[in-house]
Amino acid sequence: MPTIDHLYLLDFAGVAVFAATGALAASRKQLDIVGFIFLAAITGIGGGTLRDLILGRLPVFWIQQPTFIAVCAVVAVGVFFTAHLVESRYRLLLWLDAVGLAAYCVMGTVIGLNYGVSPFAAIVTGVMTATFGGIFRDVVSGEKSVLLSDEIYVSAAILGATSFAVLSHFAVDTSIAIAVSVVLAFGLRAAALVFGWKMPRYKPRKGSDVK
Repeated sequence: MPTIDHLYLLDFAGVAVFAATGALAASRKQLDIVGFIFLAAITGIGGGTLRDLILGRLPVFWIQQPTFIAVCAVVAVGVFFTAHLVESRYRLLLWLDAVGLAAYCVMGTVIGLNYGVSPFAAIVTGVMTATFGGIFRDVVSGEKSVLLSDEIYVSAAILGATSFAVLSHFAVDTSIAIAVSVVLAFGLRAAALVFGWKMPRYKPRKGSDVK
C-alpha cells in the first residue's frame, strides 16, 4: 500500500490543480474574489468529499486537515490576480483539469483500497474523486458538464483507476504503479485534447416493427 508521502503528494496535487481550474472558471465568469474562492474550493475538494461520504470515512478529509481549504483559497487568490496574463484561460483550464484528473483518479483508488473495499469499488471511488469536482464546477459556473458531452474524460479516469488497481493486485511497487497509472490517465486525456478524440455518440436508428 502507498506510504503517507505518496498520499499527501497526490492529494495536494489534485486539490491544488482542481482548485486552479475552479478559479479559472470564475475568471471566465468575471466573479469577485469570494466567487473565485468558492469555485476553487468546491472544485478542489468536491470529488474527495463525495468519496469520503460514500466510504463512510468521516469526518471528511478537509475537516481533518483544514490545510486543504487553505490551499484552495491561496490558489484562488493567486489566479484572481494573474488570470488576465493567460491568453487562453479555457485552454489552460482543460490542461490543468487533465493533470488533476490523472492525479485524483489514482488517489481515490488508493484510498478505496486502503479503506478495505474491493478493487472494483476502489475503481469507482477513484473515478468519482477525479470527476465530480469538475462536474460540480461546470454545474455551478453554468458550463456544459463533461458528462453530457462526448469528451474523453471519465474514460481517462477509469483507465487510470483500473490501472492502479490491477498493478496493486499484482504487487507492483507502489511508486511505479502510481506513476504508470497517472501517465496513462493523463496521456489518454491529453491525446483527446490534442487530436480531438471523442467518444462515439448514440445515434437513433429506426426500430423494427412490432407484430
